[in-house]
Formats: sequence, C-alpha cells, structure tokens
Amino acid sequence: MTVLEITGLSAHAGETVLLDDVSLALEPGRVLVVLGASGAGKTTLGLAATGRARPGITLSGSVRTAGAGVVGHLPQQPSAVLDPVRRCGPVLAELAGLHHRGRAARLAAARVALAEAGLEPELWRRFPHQLSGGQQQRMALATALVTRPRVLVLDEPTSGLDEANRAVLTARLAELSRSGTALLVLTHDLTLARALDGDVAELRDHRLLPCEAVPEHARLDEPAPPSPTSPVLVVRGLTVRAGRTPLIEDVDLELAAGSRTMLTGVSGTGKTTLGRALAGLTPPTAGTIEVDGVRLPRLARRRDRAQLRAVQYVHQDSRASFDEFRGVLDQVADTARLLRGLSREEARLEATEVLNALGVGPADRRPGLLSGGQLQRCAVARALLARPKVLVCDEPTSALDAANRARLWDFVTATALRHGIALLVISHDTSAAPFADGTFTMAGGRLA
Repeated sequence: MTVLEITGLSAHAGETVLLDDVSLALEPGRVLVVLGASGAGKTTLGLAATGRARPGITLSGSVRTAGAGVVGHLPQQPSAVLDPVRRCGPVLAELAGLHHRGRAARLAAARVALAEAGLEPELWRRFPHQLSGGQQQRMALATALVTRPRVLVLDEPTSGLDEANRAVLTARLAELSRSGTALLVLTHDLTLARALDGDVAELRDHRLLPCEAVPEHARLDEPAPPSPTSPVLVVRGLTVRAGRTPLIEDVDLELAAGSRTMLTGVSGTGKTTLGRALAGLTPPTAGTIEVDGVRLPRLARRRDRAQLRAVQYVHQDSRASFDEFRGVLDQVADTARLLRGLSREEARLEATEVLNALGVGPADRRPGLLSGGQLQRCAVARALLARPKVLVCDEPTSALDAANRARLWDFVTATALRHGIALLVISHDTSAAPFADGTFTMAGGRLA
C-alpha cells in the first residue's frame, strides 16, 4: 500500500523553475533520503508533500496520501511550528487530542512524544524562547510525533543538534521506520543519510535523481593561522540568569583580530545565550564586554552606531531574522548603508558581490522565495557587510550542503583574515573544525 505518492510535481517562482517533474512513492516503513545543494528545492518538495507551498510559488502535478491526517512535517525552522506565546506541554496535549479522548490519555500521549523526541520532562512548562536551538528542533519533532503520522517529512532534522543528540534522533527515526512510519528525509547530513536504512536520491537541476550510495563528505583545506595579535574582544565574568537560574556563569573570553574560534557543547548549555549577550540581544546580569579596550553597554539599543557595528551576530534561525515583506538584497545591504554610511547604490552593489561569492543570486526577492540555506548565507553576508570587529555565527551552516559549506567557510575565513575580524562560530558542524585555530566547549553554562 502506498501512503504517499507524488507524480509530475513541478514548482515555479515566477519564471524561476524550482522543481521539474518530480515523482516518488512511499510505502509504510520506507525511508527516502533526498540530498541536494542549498536552493535545489528540497524544502519546496517537503512542503508540497504536505499540500503546501511558500508564498509566490506555484505548484503543478499531484500529491496523493492514504487518507486525512496522514502526513506529519518537521520544518527546517522549528519556530514555524512552535507557538511563541504558549507553553510547549499544553500545545502537545492539544495536538494529542487528534487521536486520544480524555484529558489523561492526551497528557500521557504528549509526555510520551516529549520523551520520544529526547526532551526532559521539565521542558513541559517552558515557552519556545526558553529552549535552546537544539531543544526547539526536538520540540518541533515532538509536535509531529504526537499526531501519529503515517508519513513523516523531515527537513534538515539534525540541524542545531550536537553529536550525542543527533545519534539519539537518528536511532528514533530508525525505530519509527521499523514500526511502519514512512520517512521522507531532506538533509545535508551525510552521517544521517548513511545511518538510515533506506533509498537515497538527489535533487539536481530541479529533478529527483536516484543515487546508488551516499556521496563522500567533501574535505576542506586548512588556511594558514593568523599572526598573533592583542585581543580585540575581552569578556570578563559574563553571567546571564533567567530568574535564579544561571544560563551562563562567570565566562571569561579573549579573541584576537583575525582569529577563528569554535564554540561547541551539547544543546542547552548556553552557547546561543553567550552569543546573544555579546551582541547585546540578551542582557547580562554581571560581567563586562570590551572591544578594542572600549566597554560596551549591555543592551544593543544603548550602543552607538560604532558599537553596533563592532559586534555582529548571525542568528541561528535565519528566516526569522529577515523581514518577510522586504527584498532580501536591500536587507543585506542595510548594514553597509546604516552602519558604514554607504549610499544605497554602493551598499546594494557590495551586497550583490558578497552574495554572488557565496553562491546566492539573484537575491532581490522576498525571504519566502529563498531556501533556508540561501537565507543562511544571506544572513552571514549581511553581518559581514558591517565590517565588524567581532562576528558571532550561530549554527551558520546547518542548512547547507557540503559544497556550499566549504564555499562559505572559505569566504568567511578569508574575509576575517583580510579585515582582522575575530570570528566566533557556534556550531556542531565538525566540517568547520579545520578552519578553527581554537575551540572552547560550554558545559553547564561555563567555558572549558
């Protein structure tokens, strides 16, 4: 029995072809892993499998399922399915009502889904903004699991997860497949693709082509280390608390101009909180942040233009960081215009050059018409155009394929060396390791 059948699916954004005559069929328990470069159309395919499309995209062809409520969806950006004004547990219990009658049964099913997604029971009462990026990813998975779908579409399900939690999720997906759930996995994670016992296909030139095996991961060349220099960023005793709970505590950090530092650690240990605190987006409760010997105000809104320019932050959720009603090119150019004083034409020209170097173009479209991987590169470009002293990138490659990851790291590290930018990369992506000249690990809100 076929639980999902897609026939002759095509997708267009105006005159741009996104998908061309894509067909696939899934039976119970089957796994189909779809690989492809950023912008190849994987997210468009995943949405189409659920009967949806992003604004401005036109679909043709047919999508058939084996009944209503069959297909569950884990999107690339968990913020798309998590209600920002409601606690996570009650939302799960409400979704459980699709299959369970009675309050006790709904609560039990919701708590099972929470555990199946690898989340601790105490997260039941938290709002999405109180979760780390990896926890948000797993909470979004729990919202899909609690509906007991016969087909589960997963768009980059391991982005934002550390190695241990990635292994837990992979094992859970394998269990779901063995229990009869069909999986359509859209990913750049070749380790995940190899671990799942299924078929592999590649989206290339807008078409879905079968692969005999998962391709090898691209190897990256290591650039020369920067020359030693005095620290451009000095952090002392930085502490952030939520009520009485410490999120990060007594953090000391020094970064030199042109240095490339990785910050690793399991999900929920405070990596994103540290990055946001440096940028003035999450106010510290104690400690100091200095750039070139100048102490920065704790809140971004109290920093002047030079101080805002000095520390740039690339959000983990790149789509949420763009205004959905404005063209991306102008938004990328805004930092050069507002923080460096370039004219609109000069800023757009520089933005276009950087985006082309990162393989994104044309970018003069609204965010809804760009893939998650394209928006990640746009977010990095936007921060680089400020020519900051310190650039903090939070999981900047989670939606990128190996080739575009290599291209981004090559460009970012070369730019950092050329302009003396101290680069702090928050990532679980081990492919970035060759580019780093130093690594810190966060555990329990502290640096090690």
